[in-house]
Amino acid sequence: MKTTISLLAVLPLLGWAAESVAVEGDVGSAAGESSAARQRDRRPGPLVIVGGGGTPESVRLQFAKLAGGKKGRIAVLPQASSREDRGVSSVKMFDALAGQVYIVDLEDLQRAREQINSATAVWFPGGSQLALYDALTKAGLAKLIRQRHARGLAVGGTSAGAAVMSEIMISSTPAKPGLRAGNTPNSRGLGLVPNLIIDQHFVRRRRLNRLVGIVLDQPGRIGVGIGEATAIIVSNGGFRVMGKNSVVVIDPRGARIEKPVTGGLQSARGLQVHVLKAGQEFRFKQQD
Repeated sequence: MKTTISLLAVLPLLGWAAESVAVEGDVGSAAGESSAARQRDRRPGPLVIVGGGGTPESVRLQFAKLAGGKKGRIAVLPQASSREDRGVSSVKMFDALAGQVYIVDLEDLQRAREQINSATAVWFPGGSQLALYDALTKAGLAKLIRQRHARGLAVGGTSAGAAVMSEIMISSTPAKPGLRAGNTPNSRGLGLVPNLIIDQHFVRRRRLNRLVGIVLDQPGRIGVGIGEATAIIVSNGGFRVMGKNSVVVIDPRGARIEKPVTGGLQSARGLQVHVLKAGQEFRFKQQD
């Protein structure tokens, strides 16, 4: 069966406004309504996901702003890299933009937890997404980061630090090219944006095949390939593009996808492709 891909217009990203709650009746009722309102207002923190190849100044400024500016405390977790000076360049990148920027060393886990708990934002530099996720999991910090993000912590990352934010994480390039079921290697990631599968260095390294392949393997999720020196700013069920290059979205919603046996040729009809640039927006989830 021949795969059909159609180019569609970019979906608008609608802003979210909190509902106001009228408090009436007795104290117990008011307390209950207030608690319900707080639950509705509790939203995951924003994500700044960079495709690698350098972080543009506009993106650095945006992340620092989300972290709280001069009052912000950015925790850098550089465990994707094996370099001795890992994390140092990230500290320098944000040092003049935030109140505190510090590297989290996992040798002292109690201190590492304290540093993450006191942070207003977390940043993941590049390297190996498998190494990063493995280090965070073994240290017992992956769950803490998910919990803090769910309560509003801003999280950013580049390259491997971008890929790790997916729940289904692309772990490496397929050994052999081709759109076959199960061909794109994957593993578990942090799941900070479970609706999306993130791929990085996307255009320059020609990674369309592996992203299409994993989306057809996981049709409940949308593939997002981010070019170098480019970022998506994720919040409230959508994202906005910033930076110098393109973002490619592979959207399987509404497509007819065959489910071949592992290793069999993949096939889909009605798969949507969006090619976005800076300033354009995309909604991947309905607002609550």
